[in-house]
Amino acid sequence: MSEFPILDEHAAPPAARDALQREREANGDIPNLYGILAANPAALEAYLSLSRIFESAGFTPLERQVVLIAASVENACHFCVAAQTAAASEEGLDMSVIEAVRESRPVADARLEALRQFTRLVVIQRGFVSDTDVERFIRAGWDRPAVLGVILGVSLKVISNYTNHVAETPLNKAYKPFAWTPRARRSGDCQA
Repeated sequence: MSEFPILDEHAAPPAARDALQREREANGDIPNLYGILAANPAALEAYLSLSRIFESAGFTPLERQVVLIAASVENACHFCVAAQTAAASEEGLDMSVIEAVRESRPVADARLEALRQFTRLVVIQRGFVSDTDVERFIRAGWDRPAVLGVILGVSLKVISNYTNHVAETPLNKAYKPFAWTPRARRSGDCQA
């Protein structure tokens, strides 16, 4: 097990303290992921900035969660699937969609299913999606800017998913009701 301390606003390097303090004031707690990223303030700032930027990528809150959870499922990240599910629940999003994405099941809404499938392909194929894949996504009601938005969301999840793999990040108490375990672990996947 790798040993990465989970820092708070008092123990973190000075450049990370304000961000952690804002998170505690806004939400009453600091996600363990943030406490780990805080060891390198630039990594924490990059993740938080990219999170804010992704909110303006042209997706609804439910669509954003489809991208983030689908990427985290494909990357087998127990922490992010639980944390994103908690966020979706708190936002009052359609949990039947969220559950389908968590379970790698088709989403009833064809447009959201296309988003889930395209996100999976971007992760699995490391961005080397075919022209046919892009055209199928567009025929499902999306556009080329949405292709780039999916890549942005996947990029965001690479930071958190990979950090959680390396650090074996434990779930915060608030995320435990949404705990998730990957169905099939590949060599090197994070342990729950």
